[in-house]
Amino acid sequence: MSGRAKLVIVGIIFIVALIVVLSSTYKTTETEQAILLQFGEPLEVVNQWGEDEPGLRVKTPFVQNIEYFEKRIVDYDAPPEEIILGDKKRLVVDAFIRYRITDPLKYFQTVGTEGIARSRLGAILNAATREVMGRVDLVTVLSGERASLMTQIRDQVNRQSAKFGMDVIDVRIRRADLPDENSQAVYARMSAERAQQAQEFRSTGEAEKKRIVSQADREAAIILAEANRNSEIIRGQGDAIAARIFAQAVGRDPEFYAFYRSMQALTEALGESDTTMVLSPDSELFAYFGTVGEIGDNESQDSQVLGGLDADDIMRMIEELGITPTELDLDVEELKRDASNNKLD
Repeated sequence: MSGRAKLVIVGIIFIVALIVVLSSTYKTTETEQAILLQFGEPLEVVNQWGEDEPGLRVKTPFVQNIEYFEKRIVDYDAPPEEIILGDKKRLVVDAFIRYRITDPLKYFQTVGTEGIARSRLGAILNAATREVMGRVDLVTVLSGERASLMTQIRDQVNRQSAKFGMDVIDVRIRRADLPDENSQAVYARMSAERAQQAQEFRSTGEAEKKRIVSQADREAAIILAEANRNSEIIRGQGDAIAARIFAQAVGRDPEFYAFYRSMQALTEALGESDTTMVLSPDSELFAYFGTVGEIGDNESQDSQVLGGLDADDIMRMIEELGITPTELDLDVEELKRDASNNKLD
């Protein structure tokens, strides 16, 4: 036999030995539990929950095989289900379960695989949820009693799942919503209630606004009336004082007052316009122009001062009042001659 043939035979023997060794051993970790089967029949449970025996073990090759199961806590998220509550209201409940496999042998004999186990567990959860929540109303579900409801569901699911070798640790209701059609109706009712409340608030605010505005208007009217009354009183007092002062001034020299009023009449009559007025020398407006230089015995000191004015002084006074000699059609030279004649007489 050649050397090449020997190497081939040795290689084949090594491969077969390796396959036999690998087939005759198996390993379990801390997160696994297993069942040793022979021709499909369970012989032994290895590293079961509650035991801590991970490691490498030996089995009969080609005759025995191993089925592994999860030793950790497993989550199962059930699909949302529509449930009728005790008050005949519909509610969509979304719940989930946390469980673990405590008896791998019973689990393998009853459900076999994880898919079948989840299906059975989902049906049990659905039935327990309908039974428990069918006895309560919507207010109870939405209140703080939800924890008690979840505990009741968990206990009922746990009793029924124990025959499958599973222990349900917790059941939680993630969401409990109204169906879409109910949600729209509830939303419409809530919207109408809020609109009604808003209208009440607006009406109350409008009434309060009118009350405040009315009160402010009344107070403003009172303040204005008092102000007008006080202003009329002050104006009356001022007019009385002015009249008294005016009467005292007129009483001191009536003739000078008449002269002053005559000058005011000329100013108001002529103003700042270009109107030319032709007046008779006998006009009352010239009553004081004909007495230049004449001082009566009964004239007061102020009247004597006025009578001592010459024509130039009178013309200067007329110009200070804004009146020009041409507007009165006066002959200044003639006025001066009349004044000189009066002095000679």
